[in-house]
Amino acid sequence: MARRFLIATPALFACLWACLAQDAYQREAARLSTFLNWQPGSVVAEIGAGQGQFTLIAAERVGAAGRVYTTELDAGKFAHLQEIAADHKNITALRAAEAQTNLPPDCCDSIWMRLVYHHFVKPAEMDASLFRSLKPGGRLAVIDEEPKPGSSRVAGVPENRGGHGVPQKILIAELTAAGFEVAKISDDWSDGDYCVVFRKPAP
Repeated sequence: MARRFLIATPALFACLWACLAQDAYQREAARLSTFLNWQPGSVVAEIGAGQGQFTLIAAERVGAAGRVYTTELDAGKFAHLQEIAADHKNITALRAAEAQTNLPPDCCDSIWMRLVYHHFVKPAEMDASLFRSLKPGGRLAVIDEEPKPGSSRVAGVPENRGGHGVPQKILIAELTAAGFEVAKISDDWSDGDYCVVFRKPAP
């Protein structure tokens, strides 16, 4: 009986890689959903959404009664997010700015960003905008990384970053200065990243 062998092709490798990446997004989104209490009907936002992988997962979780705001500064990525929003009634794409989320005031139950904070060239202004965008009692999750020794910081960001990333203690200091309270810290997120969940105090 002849044996059949599976020939590994570039297309097959690409497919396998895409499947593995999607599994990783699903795992991270499941943790975010717990940390941020995503529920059907929740209004949530992703800052610097890139290709929109987490945006799409969140849209499934909040359902038709919910809303996902997805933002991006890069023109090409923003155009892609607009295409996604056109196909999903519960997604709204907004063009971000260097110092503003451009989200409506008090609109969100929760906001998250992944490896985005260390790109902020005006963190104090962005932190104030994030604070305004959350409802009282709302939560903000920031996933980022400690700067690796010898790495170069992003052009234009504050010098105290110390490399590519943002030290967790500086992140916490900046966001608490904006009025947030620390709700949860996870140092075992993925690939050496950390996640800090903040809360906007209720009156």
